[in-house]
Amino acid sequence: MENKSIDEISKIYDLDIDKIIKTIRQNRAKLVLLQFPEGLKPYSTVIADEIENQIKKQGRKVEFLIWLGECFGACDVPLDVERLKPKIDMIIQFGHSAWKYKNNLKKN
Repeated sequence: MENKSIDEISKIYDLDIDKIIKTIRQNRAKLVLLQFPEGLKPYSTVIADEIENQIKKQGRKVEFLIWLGECFGACDVPLDVERLKPKIDMIIQFGHSAWKYKNNLKKN
């Protein structure tokens, strides 16, 4: 897998980093767990670094953990999170998307 910059990754995936930063700020989260689907795991550190750098520019300090364990579906929250100390303030799951229905059936 080739190394990609955040700009290259953002052209492929809609990461919505501004929304993530806003949500972290609004919730005053200090320890955030980032959970990625298999396709984004190779880019997880680049994405985490970008979020962290933008938050630092705002004068805030937030620590990030990256969950690299198995993920069985987009809404699968790792069970081991409950056992982590200190407690996680927020989990951000990448890979969620709005449900869209597109009818590709041709009408006769």
